[in-house]
Amino acid sequence: MVVGESDEAAADRVFHALADATRRDIIARVIRDAQSVTALARHYPMSFAAVQKHVAVLERAALVTKRRRGREQVVHPDLTALRRAARLLDAYEQLWRHRARGIEELLAED
Repeated sequence: MVVGESDEAAADRVFHALADATRRDIIARVIRDAQSVTALARHYPMSFAAVQKHVAVLERAALVTKRRRGREQVVHPDLTALRRAARLLDAYEQLWRHRARGIEELLAED
């Protein structure tokens, strides 16, 4: 699988976003039920501004979107980026399985 530069940058943003436990938890929460940033902030021992920054990282990675509902910003999941990340991981898994088979074949020849 050859990944173009823009795809590579998008993958970097997704994996950077997913590298943080708080951001993974935010994604899990909004997958279950879209929530306002205020509601999300109640779940974490950090400031509202810190939660906003986490949501912004998730937005840059296209993992979530925010939609205005009155005075609130409601966070919704965007599963497209997660599916792309899963496909990329699947491609790496296939590459390593192929390499492992090659090593097994070399060892069997001895």
